[in-house]
Amino acid sequence: MKYPTFFDTVETVTLYDPLSEILGAFEEGKITFSYLDVVKSAGHSCPTMAGAYLMIKEGLKVLYPNALPLRGGMAIFFKEGQSEGTTGVIANAFSLITGATDTWGFKGLNGHYVRKDLMHFSADIPLHVRIMRLDTKASVDVAYNPHKIATDPAMQPLMHKLFSGVLTVEEKAAFSSMWQRRVAQILENFDKVIDIK
Repeated sequence: MKYPTFFDTVETVTLYDPLSEILGAFEEGKITFSYLDVVKSAGHSCPTMAGAYLMIKEGLKVLYPNALPLRGGMAIFFKEGQSEGTTGVIANAFSLITGATDTWGFKGLNGHYVRKDLMHFSADIPLHVRIMRLDTKASVDVAYNPHKIATDPAMQPLMHKLFSGVLTVEEKAAFSSMWQRRVAQILENFDKVIDIK
């Protein structure tokens, strides 16, 4: 499986998942997720997936400054509705890493390790996403603005040709390269695109 090398340079996110420890899936319940994991789950790498990953990564750093984040131990709130914009796509990334789900998730073992009903939409929050610890009720609000990283102006005409079905092999390679170059810039300059309160 070949993919852009910058995927492997992005900082990973490690959490403690007590359910995985109890059931023997991961030693000490430690699970590490990478940007590549998010890309695999979505099937593509784009500014939206980069932003979702960055909001999770940077938000958890603030919410759990002195301990591993507790997978399954936090609730996620989204400002927009589930079907609005890219909210659903972003929610999938949050679910993958945090374990939180809407109504479709794990119902738990005798009332323990429940993962369903930990994801909420159309929430009255100031930024795009709120991550809240279930143990302390501490929370962090996170926003993402990819427009702070400029798009290569050569991409627009290539995108038009792509949708028109007339993109040459050379142009396709150029478009893909420019697309992933911007994603890499977003991930490298996370301090410019992420706002945390």
